[in-house]
Amino acid sequence: MRVLSAFALAAAAVVAAGAGATAQDGAKLPPRPDLKAKDWKKLPGGVEVWDAKVGKGAEAKPGDTVTIHYTGWLTDAEGTVFDSSVKRGKTAEFPLENLIKGWQVGIPGMKVGGVRRLRIPPELAYGERARGGIPANSTLVFEIELFGTK
Repeated sequence: MRVLSAFALAAAAVVAAGAGATAQDGAKLPPRPDLKAKDWKKLPGGVEVWDAKVGKGAEAKPGDTVTIHYTGWLTDAEGTVFDSSVKRGKTAEFPLENLIKGWQVGIPGMKVGGVRRLRIPPELAYGERARGGIPANSTLVFEIELFGTK
């Protein structure tokens, strides 16, 4: 009984200490944003944003190419990470026009140096199509750090 209690206590300590998952290369992934927080602001079209940190640099505009770090989660009970540039240890550069509609709506207005969380409904993500580790009709949550825009 004491062994089981000690194991349960140790497991709880590990869970409490790990605010975010650790990538295979040792990089610390951010914890999934609190889906119930009151800080979410709804944009036209249904994307919700939460600025964890407002940047001081250039502002991203529709049609820009952005350099970012991102982590994407499912809204399942486990908070499954389905993709992360942080995990790969390398920023990503994308033309906004080539990305899912939720990013095209949610990234413009960010300033370089900022960190924004996006909650994207299925119709502005992949909709009825499953993609990689993303089930069909999934709401997606991202944390995006903006490093550059051009």
